[in-house]
Amino acid sequence: MTLFTDTELFTSGSECNKTFNLPDLELMHINNFIGKEEADAYYHALLHTTPWKQYQMPMYDKLVTAPRMIAWYGEKEDAGDSALPWTPELLALRFKIEKQTGLEFNAVLLNLYRNGNDSVAWHSDKEHKIGKNPNIASVIFGQTRPFRLRHKTNKAIPQVEIPLHHGSFLLMSGTTNTHWEHHIPKSSKEMLPRINLTFRQVRLQSI
Repeated sequence: MTLFTDTELFTSGSECNKTFNLPDLELMHINNFIGKEEADAYYHALLHTTPWKQYQMPMYDKLVTAPRMIAWYGEKEDAGDSALPWTPELLALRFKIEKQTGLEFNAVLLNLYRNGNDSVAWHSDKEHKIGKNPNIASVIFGQTRPFRLRHKTNKAIPQVEIPLHHGSFLLMSGTTNTHWEHHIPKSSKEMLPRINLTFRQVRLQSI
């Protein structure tokens, strides 16, 4: 099985899409944000050197093991005592994102989806940790997976599905996190690992 099959994404310049004309939704989507050769290097470095760990999350009044693995990075004064120190790779990606967006980020959550059985359920990120109407910037390496969004209250608004490819970038901003939920569904297809990095501006007092 070939790891990166979306090679046509790496034959031209970046593609930026801000045309999601739906209520309360503000997205910046860039394919080829990281070129293929560089994205391959990030993928292998992050996959094999990150101290991935499983974690417990509450569900229906009990704790269950999340169907993915994570790692949390940032300065301890920003992201809390559990945060790992920034690596050169993560700092390079952070600076590239900040240059692209004009925003600042002080922490990053890494998610590893090991295969099609790993997923994340419908949710929006907790505002008590990142503030109201946060900017959440994601970079993706590895297997293409569909990223889905749905409006929390207006079910007449159609769901949005964006295939996030190796090296792509997505910024959720404005009222997106307040009014929309997102998830990565499971798949019965054979899939190789996917790494998602979500850069955030967190508040120390809530970590």
